[in-house]
Amino acid sequence: MPRLIRSRPCRWLLPGCLALLAGLTPAASARAESVVDRVARSGVLVLVGSPDLAPLLSLDAQGRPVGLAMEVAGRIAAELAVAVGRPVSVRLDAVTDPASLGQRLEAGKGDLACGVPFTWERDITLDYSMPFGLSGLRLLSPAGRLDGSPQSLAGRRIGVVADSLGETELRGIQPAARPVGFADLSQAVAALRAGSVDGVIGDTVRLAILTAGGKAGALAQTPSEPYERYAVACLVPENDSAFRNLVNLAIARLLQGYLDGQPEAVASIDRWVGPGSALNRSPEQIRNYFDAVLLGVEALRPLPTQAGAAPARPAAP
Repeated sequence: MPRLIRSRPCRWLLPGCLALLAGLTPAASARAESVVDRVARSGVLVLVGSPDLAPLLSLDAQGRPVGLAMEVAGRIAAELAVAVGRPVSVRLDAVTDPASLGQRLEAGKGDLACGVPFTWERDITLDYSMPFGLSGLRLLSPAGRLDGSPQSLAGRRIGVVADSLGETELRGIQPAARPVGFADLSQAVAALRAGSVDGVIGDTVRLAILTAGGKAGALAQTPSEPYERYAVACLVPENDSAFRNLVNLAIARLLQGYLDGQPEAVASIDRWVGPGSALNRSPEQIRNYFDAVLLGVEALRPLPTQAGAAPARPAAP
């Protein structure tokens, strides 16, 4: 089995890392307006992300953004609407470059990005919400050609998304591999089908979606266990605790609702990742993960309300 290799962005003990952190401080402090304040003023929550990330985020036949990330963003907007006392809508600003996504949030030109894998590098300048999904990195290649071991990658042309976690991990897994950068994972998979690369390393969920419905056995993901697993969550501006609290509350309500069998919550999740979806995760798999995520927080049990009364909300600590 391939050895699990984790990236070490910034080499935490080096002086250069301290210089980087110091250089980022002015950019963070320049954001004078919090997300809650901005949403209270505009009535709009700005979600940034690539619309080519089904089942997390994509466009339907009418060009409207859909996906699990939109479900989560919609619930965050509902929490914000209660907090600011006005209706809040969600607007998607399409960002295809992973580096630009973080820059938009740091500059206050976007409020959040959902469906984002956790990396320590991003956590230096932004904050993550509690997770609502789990994924990992694996190799996609013609069935039987590569087994995913470090030895099998030596000298091979391996497609990666430029400046992604997959590119970083490939260097650690097999320095003798020949990485070929692409703008997004769909382009890398197209190059694999065309025979211009030997394999593609990327997000296992995205790879499954991109190859769903193809010729059976033509392409396979290896190894059996991902090179690295990671949580999928929402990115928010750093040090904006009021907004992050509302984001976490919205996610916790969704996960708790699924565990409690609330029809709306179950439909919101199953539509994108549950039985019959492209990912076809079983209710047991989903429940086990949501149970694990919610172990460290208070259960959100809805309380009966009197007629005309506002829905009960968690008590302040």
